[in-house]
Amino acid sequence: MTLWKPGIAALMLAVLSACGPAPPLATGKNTGPKPALPAPDTSWIPTARFETARPWTGDDHPVAPKGFVVTAYARNLDHPRWLYVLPNGDVLVAESSTIPSPPKGLLDYIGDYLRKDSGDVGVSANRITLLRDSKGTGVVDARQVFLRGLDQPFGMLLLNGSFYVANTASVWRYPYSDGATEITARGEKILDLPRGGYNNHWTRNLFARSDGEKIYVTVGSGSNVGENGAENEFHRANVLEINPDGSGLRIFASGLRNPNGLGYAPGTNDLWAVVNERDMLGNDLVPDYLTKVSDGAFYGWPYSYWGSHVDARVTPQRPDLVAKAVAPDYSLGAHVAALGLVFYTGSAFPSHYRGGAFIGEHGSWNRNPFSGYAVVYVPFANGKPSGPPEPFLTGFMSASEHGIAHGRPVGVAIDRTGALLVADDVGNTVWRIAPKGP
Repeated sequence: MTLWKPGIAALMLAVLSACGPAPPLATGKNTGPKPALPAPDTSWIPTARFETARPWTGDDHPVAPKGFVVTAYARNLDHPRWLYVLPNGDVLVAESSTIPSPPKGLLDYIGDYLRKDSGDVGVSANRITLLRDSKGTGVVDARQVFLRGLDQPFGMLLLNGSFYVANTASVWRYPYSDGATEITARGEKILDLPRGGYNNHWTRNLFARSDGEKIYVTVGSGSNVGENGAENEFHRANVLEINPDGSGLRIFASGLRNPNGLGYAPGTNDLWAVVNERDMLGNDLVPDYLTKVSDGAFYGWPYSYWGSHVDARVTPQRPDLVAKAVAPDYSLGAHVAALGLVFYTGSAFPSHYRGGAFIGEHGSWNRNPFSGYAVVYVPFANGKPSGPPEPFLTGFMSASEHGIAHGRPVGVAIDRTGALLVADDVGNTVWRIAPKGP
């Protein structure tokens, strides 16, 4: 059987490339607080377009707006996914990758074949690397492994003298000393989590409540629309809440298909998240989004999207839950794969960017043409989005070669100088974007 699977996959690739849903909406129609939502397209042949990874060469780099300079903060990393800046300015990079799972059917074989050159699946480094810019000049002068032997690490958090790591299947706590460049002490597992998940839903993020008394933990769904059964979704598609010792587990918010980035809008205690929505309903369904996350709220997945829009593919239906589903605040566009989120609280950038949100969009696979593959900026005013998403860091997709990606942005953070850092997991680089000038 191993002889014919690649042949069938290649044939399906040709079919999938030639078929697909209706053309996408005009730019801007699918973003903002009131996006256009076309009728669902449930064609039996879905759009499947995976990029081919061809990492950056020489001095090539992504492109920022006029007035900014882009430099490589650190190269030759191994799938840098997430960033965390310690109080002393040290930058921690979680290096981890999607691990291929055994295919369960023909569609899995086809999917594996289509994404084989995408650069986002492989052996996971399972470590956290420390980058130190001791002079505050934007140049790393020390680099070493901070913590090793992890299990697809992603979210990181320093709280009350302890360092926390969210692996794909657990949260661990380690003793930490200020200025430490390495953790060698044995950690303590404080919480079990469901392992892995649909597509790339293995990532788990951590974020502390403003008073430091609670920790939020994000867990993505184990399926596209619940097709593996409700029991497979236990504690999934949630933002969970725990005490710093791991006790007191409860669901803070639910129905969020794949939440990742978390942050407080400046000047408020409003928790915001970026969330990836479901696949295979067409080019412009369903929009990934940025939303304020409220305690006890249900955001629709899998039974509905964008409030009360029912997903007819889900069985059994739950009209009672659809009736209480909260519509997200702000669409980022369909299939952009919004993962990273940081609110700009620095002072180095022009005033236009202060208080708004930078969002890392990893990029689409279920859309023609591609979407995402960029860092966008969403301006905020009075604690909520106040304008359309603005491209900020682009050029990850080749301008001259169709379907070639030099990188894919994930985590975003603000360094000690107020520059923006971007983890590029396919380009194996952390980029630094700073205003030109002294």
